[in-house]
Amino acid sequence: MILSENYKPVKNLLSKGSTNTKTAKNNIETYILYLAPHTQNSKKINICPKASKGCAAACLFSAGRGRFSNVIASRTNKTEYYLSNKKVFINQLSNELLKIANKSIKQNTKIAIRLNGTSDLDFIALIKKYNNLDLLNDDQFKNLVFYDYTAILGKIKKYINTSYKLTLSRKENNENEILEALKIGGNVAAVFKNDLPTKYKGFTVIDGDQSDLMMLYNRNVILGLRAKGDAKKDKSGFVIDRYNLN
Repeated sequence: MILSENYKPVKNLLSKGSTNTKTAKNNIETYILYLAPHTQNSKKINICPKASKGCAAACLFSAGRGRFSNVIASRTNKTEYYLSNKKVFINQLSNELLKIANKSIKQNTKIAIRLNGTSDLDFIALIKKYNNLDLLNDDQFKNLVFYDYTAILGKIKKYINTSYKLTLSRKENNENEILEALKIGGNVAAVFKNDLPTKYKGFTVIDGDQSDLMMLYNRNVILGLRAKGDAKKDKSGFVIDRYNLN
């Protein structure tokens, strides 16, 4: 394997969900892939292609353990790995998923996988392209539950009738898109400055902070999230002030 000077070998791409405050609440074992979001890499390539200014500024990359320098360094290193040697990266990710899938079958249990903890890439398609593995239909992955947040309406439409559960992230500039996602039966995540309202845009708001898997158990709702990290200082409109709703 040819290594780029921009990154070091990575033992594990996927992290256990127990290291994250929110995913630790999940009622099934969870693994997450964390990268450095937006253009936070040496090549300045945007791995969150639909991120708005507010979204980029308020990214959960700055919340919780994400503020620690060693965590930032690890996520940045993984991103440099992905951008420098995509095929090898995808091969390693595929092998890790196969290992987890085998574990799930042996233990006869479901395991949740979030491939975009702080990114917005179509890893389902990339793994199929490079490794010819169909994560959503191959029997060997039957016990894995794939879910993600995304800012890309096209991904919502692409996977709406599959087992890949996606929730569209509301931003300060995509009100029409979130309504479109809701109209086709999808969920939307919205960040609120204060306590969560019961309704937003006429749709029921549920507490999305209860568990990272709330999107699996609900359909056609707003997953209300409370502002965390740098999002508490948002002035762009990405974070909604429930006391100033139109």
